[in-house]
Amino acid sequence: MASSHSSSIVPPSNSSKALYRKGLDPPQQLGLVRSLPDVCPKEPTGESNSLSDEPSVVADQHKWTIYHSKVNLPAALNDPRLAKRESDFFTKTWGQDFVEMDILPSPYLQPINKDHFSSYIQQTSLREKNHERWKSICPPKDDYNRTAFSLVNKSRADLDQVPKIFMKPDFALDDSLTFNAVLPWSHFSSASGKGSRDAASAKLLQEKLSHYLDIVEVNIAHQISLRSEAFFHAMTSQHELQDYLRKTSQAVKMLRDKISRIDRVMCEGSLRILRQAMTRNNCIKVYNKLKLMATVHQTQPTVQLLLSTSEYVGALDLIATTQEVLQQELQGIHSFRHLGSQLCELEKLIDKMIIAEFTSYARTDLNRPLEEDCHVIEEERLVSLVFGLLKQRKLDFFEIYGEEMMTSAKNIIKQCVVSTVSKIEEIDAELVTKLADQMRMMNFSQWFNLLQNIFSQFTIFLQRVKATLNVIRSVVLMVLDKNQRIREMEVTAAQRGLARESNVDNVAYLTIDSLFISDAFSADEHPPAATNTNLQRNASPSSSEPSGSDSVSDPECTTDSSSSKDHTLPSVTPGGVEIIMTEDIKLTDLELGKIANNIQELLYNASDICHDRCVKFLLARAKDGFLEKLNSSEFVSLSRSVEVFVQDTEKICGRKSMSLRGALQSQANKFVNRFHDERKTKLSLLLDNERWKQADVPAEFQDLVDSITDGKIILPERKSGCVEERKPSDFLTVEGQKYAVVGTVLILIRIILEYCSCVDDIPSITTDMLTRLSELLKYFNSRSCQLVLGAGALQVVGLKTITTKNLALSSRCLQLIVHYIPIIRAHFEARMQPKQYSMLRQFDHITKDYNDHIAEISAKLVSIMDSLFEKLLSKYEVKAPVPSMCFRNICKQMAKMHEAIYDLLPEEQTQSLFLRINTSCRRHLKNQLCHLNVTNDGGPQHGMVAADIAFYTGNVQALKGLKDLDLNMGEIWEQKR
Repeated sequence: MASSHSSSIVPPSNSSKALYRKGLDPPQQLGLVRSLPDVCPKEPTGESNSLSDEPSVVADQHKWTIYHSKVNLPAALNDPRLAKRESDFFTKTWGQDFVEMDILPSPYLQPINKDHFSSYIQQTSLREKNHERWKSICPPKDDYNRTAFSLVNKSRADLDQVPKIFMKPDFALDDSLTFNAVLPWSHFSSASGKGSRDAASAKLLQEKLSHYLDIVEVNIAHQISLRSEAFFHAMTSQHELQDYLRKTSQAVKMLRDKISRIDRVMCEGSLRILRQAMTRNNCIKVYNKLKLMATVHQTQPTVQLLLSTSEYVGALDLIATTQEVLQQELQGIHSFRHLGSQLCELEKLIDKMIIAEFTSYARTDLNRPLEEDCHVIEEERLVSLVFGLLKQRKLDFFEIYGEEMMTSAKNIIKQCVVSTVSKIEEIDAELVTKLADQMRMMNFSQWFNLLQNIFSQFTIFLQRVKATLNVIRSVVLMVLDKNQRIREMEVTAAQRGLARESNVDNVAYLTIDSLFISDAFSADEHPPAATNTNLQRNASPSSSEPSGSDSVSDPECTTDSSSSKDHTLPSVTPGGVEIIMTEDIKLTDLELGKIANNIQELLYNASDICHDRCVKFLLARAKDGFLEKLNSSEFVSLSRSVEVFVQDTEKICGRKSMSLRGALQSQANKFVNRFHDERKTKLSLLLDNERWKQADVPAEFQDLVDSITDGKIILPERKSGCVEERKPSDFLTVEGQKYAVVGTVLILIRIILEYCSCVDDIPSITTDMLTRLSELLKYFNSRSCQLVLGAGALQVVGLKTITTKNLALSSRCLQLIVHYIPIIRAHFEARMQPKQYSMLRQFDHITKDYNDHIAEISAKLVSIMDSLFEKLLSKYEVKAPVPSMCFRNICKQMAKMHEAIYDLLPEEQTQSLFLRINTSCRRHLKNQLCHLNVTNDGGPQHGMVAADIAFYTGNVQALKGLKDLDLNMGEIWEQKR
């Protein structure tokens, strides 16, 4: 039988290099008819090598050969982008600028000669001889193909006459459509008048089908003739094939016998050992699984036991570990199919229990009796609850604590009011049922004691809240610190791993069959990927033998959760409770920091809650105007108590709460208004009843003035008990100067000091008090001006006239006030903010107004004498007797003026005033002498005038304190130029 060209692949030789044998040319593979391959190329010899030396149709039919490669050469050579056909392939491919040149031999390829093909020629020589022998048996391929091609064309033309319906693969006459198409019913109709024509059609159809059958039979016979040689060759080689199969069967039987003997002698025992070791390991795994299942089965009773002892964190850890085991180790266990959902429901129940337990703890802690001891009760329980809340991500637990704080603050005030009211017999709780009404029935001392009790209770309450929140915050910060330390440990471990890898530099790479083998690593450091750890362990059963049934374990049976919890970080809370934290609280640093900030904000809220409740307590008492009716000492006591409470809460919580201060400021503003109205009304009444006579100065007022030392204003404490009575003095001594004052000014000084004292006790009302005090001082100045200079006292008090003594006394009182204005200003300036200093200008305006008023009084005194001089000197005549009656009257009036003001005004002011009076007298005398035409010519008139002037000068200088006064009377003779 001819050999086939398709089985041209040569089996690989024993050489290390893979050599490929060249097949026939590609054009020879284009024939339409190919000869069958040789299915029995060689007889089997029974040797082991003879079974696989020759190619096989069964084994080689799917192998790739050179004939599978196909190239469309016209498509590669034709470039549609060029306008005309190019003869040069490289110019078309690489552009018009490509120039052919000789290719230099490659230095990396050795020159090829005939010797390189000698081994190939030797191996293919036998095949070539067989090919020439088989070629003689088979006809030439080209002639055979040409003949076959012409016959195929002829048979194809004949076959085209056969309808396509007969060529369909699903052709079947039992199909009605196919049957009707092949045998139309019209050809078999038996209708009358058409019998002869239908018979002719049926005969024609029969002849046509017979023709189709002949064509098909001819083509089948032709195809059989084309394959006749192959058929005869197959029949002749049938016995050879049977002999070959028999020998092959015997060889297979021998091989199987050898393999079975080898299996019994060499493999069966070892495999039995391996099988038993595998069975033992499987039993260990099953035992561990059963042990793990028994442990998991006890999860729910254990959780119930932990919950009974409030071990919420342990219960949650157990549930989490069990869930992890169910998902990783016991997945698919039918008996545990509902356990996961049951544990989820149990976890939800624990969430509710933790929240309820935390609410109960907060309520118990905040509502227990407020004693001086501010320690945290059941700190271990609190720490356990906080850890449970953090583990379950219930991060809004501080809101629950805030609500309990609000409720407890309300209860504290209610309990304080009830306990205080129960001790007051005047209040009948049966008649007055509302606590607010009962509280309004208290007097100030009772109410003030109640307020101080509330303040003390709230202070202890805030200290207790701070201690509890410190424990909670410490737990949160411990978790945050733990996360940071774990990250540092992971970074350190990663750095050590990188350093260890970088130090391994003794690596030798051996290239064998494209594999890199490292001899620097041991098998323990880098085990092969395909090696099973269990199999390695089973290879040495003696080393893996367990010491007891309870000690059987396997690394594969341990959970990831147990391995991930091998790092514990001990910590201690502020109360001394030691905590061992595991790594299962999965909160980010941002969340933990936010919780810590919320806890600190909760402490601020606690302070605000206490202040707000105190504000409501104050406003409830202030509804009937009670706080506005307090006197200054009572309000100062209230203000000091509030300020102490505010400072205490600020010290505890670290932040100021402004609500109570704001409420006190509102009440302070009302107090200031009432305080000022009362003093102003009092001052107005005093001024309206003032007769402007010098008043005696009681010793207490002198002590009041003496208490103002070094510019500091301090009200002296009133002495209680038996105090020796001291006589009042005529003058008020201030820094060595004597001031003659009226009683109204003494009261005014005390009022001023009360304003300054209120500023000390209530710093928040400094600016309001400054404005009110300025208004009061202005009112005193304007009202005293109306009463004295404006002569309003004649109608208001009923004085007959405003004397010079009244004017001098008013001036001295104003001077006393002016003396204290700088001290008052310094007192207010020390208690004001720099941005408020502009308000101090009011004292400058007041000082100017007072000085102007004093100057007006002095001018008034001078004007009184000026009008008297004008009246007397207008009638002056130079004649005997000497001294004249006019100058006698002038000296008499000057003596009265001196007597009226000398005891009231200081000596310097008296001298200055008399100098001004003397100037007025000199001016009027000069005018009168000019009118009388009297000159200093030494005549008799000049002598009489000189005698009167000498009398006047002697009388004035004889007055007390005016001895050295220079009257300068010689100016009356100076002529006007």
